[in-house]
Amino acid sequence: MPNLLLIMLLAAFPALSTDMYLPALPTLQRLWGASVAEVNLSLLFFFLCFSLFLLIHGPLSDRYGRKPVLVTGILLFMTGCLLCAASRSITQLVLARMVQATGAAAAAALALALAKDLYSGLKRQKVLAYIGVIVPLCPMLAPMLGGLLLRVVSWRAIFLVQCVLALPALYGVLRLKEPPFERTSGGPLAMLRRYRVLLGNKPYMVLALSFSLMSAGFFSYIGGSADIFITGFGLSEQAYALFFGFNALGLMLGSLLASRLCVGMSPSALINVTLAGLGCGGAAMLVTGGGGPWGFALPMFAVSLFLGMNRPISNNMILDTVQRDVGAASAVMTFANFLVGGVCMEIVSLGLAPKPLLIGLLTLAGTVVPLAALFLLGHPRRRA
Repeated sequence: MPNLLLIMLLAAFPALSTDMYLPALPTLQRLWGASVAEVNLSLLFFFLCFSLFLLIHGPLSDRYGRKPVLVTGILLFMTGCLLCAASRSITQLVLARMVQATGAAAAAALALALAKDLYSGLKRQKVLAYIGVIVPLCPMLAPMLGGLLLRVVSWRAIFLVQCVLALPALYGVLRLKEPPFERTSGGPLAMLRRYRVLLGNKPYMVLALSFSLMSAGFFSYIGGSADIFITGFGLSEQAYALFFGFNALGLMLGSLLASRLCVGMSPSALINVTLAGLGCGGAAMLVTGGGGPWGFALPMFAVSLFLGMNRPISNNMILDTVQRDVGAASAVMTFANFLVGGVCMEIVSLGLAPKPLLIGLLTLAGTVVPLAALFLLGHPRRRA
């Protein structure tokens, strides 16, 4: 299996393990007589376990290699899928989802690490751009596949299909030639102490944390878009789905553009263009966001487009700041993005201000902070 295809499969694991079974939540609620809050525990505990094990799989792979950690993770994921399919209560499902999350975290944490190990320079930027295409595509397709399975067969089939879909990734990892990299040494505590070394890498930490904030507007859109389009603008669920797909298209188009533009433009020029575009999209949101569906959707499309263009370049820039502890560094980058996503989705749900206004402000904050970080560090852009 080509390494690029394997990396893209690994990057798809979070969406594969979550979005596909979302259409089945009301069915499970009726079947087991559970409340919405009880059924949603299967989501909550998945993300808690997933986030924790991101930070564990990274240093484990730096010590023992990418391949054994990935094989173990995918086997755990498949076991979790089978346990989910066999669940007879919401408690069993939550526990099974935690097993599933433990395995999915290995794939998500090491997708970026493999990109760093296997590719360099312009080639790595293109690989990261292709990852940027598959990540938004999966949340678009997975719920549709889950809804189709729910109509044709049982909800249990959703988890069985997840298990089957993990087989190509397992095959690819088994055939993978372990990439060379500088391994760490010591036991579990020594591996975890590598995070202290990583925290001391100022360029890495500043860039990783500041560029994770760049997604603030996008994640807040995910958390508030349904309420904005359906409750605020009075659209149907079907119309909302089309607008949501329109936004995801912007993210994918941006990643594709990055894979083309990085051949003729310098990374620093691309960073400048994308951050400027992101800021313009956030500013336009403040002006037109509350004026109707298209007044909100078009600025958000621009935000997604320039975010998709920026992410492969900025991720490549961040990975260039580390030579050791690449697995731990990739895990921290993924963890930071999930943390920003959770916080921003919670902020927009609190109703502190009109949601389009909040999304615009968070987008501008996610533009200013990376610009300030690049200005303070100075050298990463020039070195890129």
